[in-house]
Amino acid sequence: MQPVLKHRWSISHNYLAGITAGDWFRLLRENRFAVNPVYWHRGTFVSLLSLVNSYHRRKEEAEFNARIAATQITKAPLFIIGHWRSGTTHLHNLLAQDDTRFAYANTYQVVNPHTFLRTEEINTRRFAWMIPKTRPMDNMALSFDSPQEDEFAPLLITLLSSYLGVSFPRREDHYTRYLSFAGVPRAETEAWKTGFEWFLKKLTFKHGADRALLLKSPPHTARIRLLLERFPDARFVHIHRRPEEVFQSFRHYYDTAMWHTYLQRPDRSRIDDEIIQRYRDLFQAYFADLDLIPPGNFHEVSFADLERDPIATVAGIYDALSIDGSDQALPKIKAYADTLGGYEKNRFHPLTSPEKQRLREAWSPIYERLGYRIE
Repeated sequence: MQPVLKHRWSISHNYLAGITAGDWFRLLRENRFAVNPVYWHRGTFVSLLSLVNSYHRRKEEAEFNARIAATQITKAPLFIIGHWRSGTTHLHNLLAQDDTRFAYANTYQVVNPHTFLRTEEINTRRFAWMIPKTRPMDNMALSFDSPQEDEFAPLLITLLSSYLGVSFPRREDHYTRYLSFAGVPRAETEAWKTGFEWFLKKLTFKHGADRALLLKSPPHTARIRLLLERFPDARFVHIHRRPEEVFQSFRHYYDTAMWHTYLQRPDRSRIDDEIIQRYRDLFQAYFADLDLIPPGNFHEVSFADLERDPIATVAGIYDALSIDGSDQALPKIKAYADTLGGYEKNRFHPLTSPEKQRLREAWSPIYERLGYRIE
């Protein structure tokens, strides 16, 4: 990546840019203010922004809180789930073209969950130049308006997310609990659910209640039980990809997007171990709760099928989940898919024989459950 673009990404896409001052102080205190000197510029940047965010948060809460509290989410959300680097973003972008049936959280809203009702319109014009045209990890198009995973919003509202273990790797084991919330005290679990629902109410207030929310977040793959407790009629689409391809792509992700969120130096020798363990943890929770989804509310697709025939794959989702209006939606989705003809996928060096063997041993049951042959 060009140095200027790398700097722009680092500033504009650190998810902590939307935190407010009190929460930022609490987060630093919980981590003993241990920010490595090499990342002090990031800490300074977040500190300054947190003061501005706090001002706008007070204004927004005074103006909108009562109306948000009264907002009802009348249409069950559609959750796109799947492990990181499995095609969730591609599927999210395709389905988001159906703006008659779906509304979604965009990049600006998930990073500014406390303030987007007041600040989005002006800031997305003022700071559009800071956003690179593509994401650094996979060259997919990016803007403030792009559909975005919603994990960052409840993170900033509750400070309960496994993603905080990336910024503060010395306490990664503490934050990893928030992937599935297994073993987490009930009060924290309820706080996360309440914060997440509050964000969805804000989205509903902004976009109107006549469209279902289209939500995408890899950690939700491990939270089916929690999501159903709040939204018992929710629908789910799970997308999966060959495990070794996920492994290679996730390695690359550590060297690109994750780099910009570090506040403590990570132990790079542990990256492969972390990827392997997180993959197992996520799918263990997913398989344990999958049967809780009501019949007719779940569908599964493969990334290979989505790449080969995106329109047929999306049409299958509409049919399986009994979503009306595919005749009107599919031409829009096809028009968008046709614009991706020049997209270049990342290419990685082949895995070594020992690496392949390690994945076979660690992930064999997952290969089988997802229907992949171990080669």
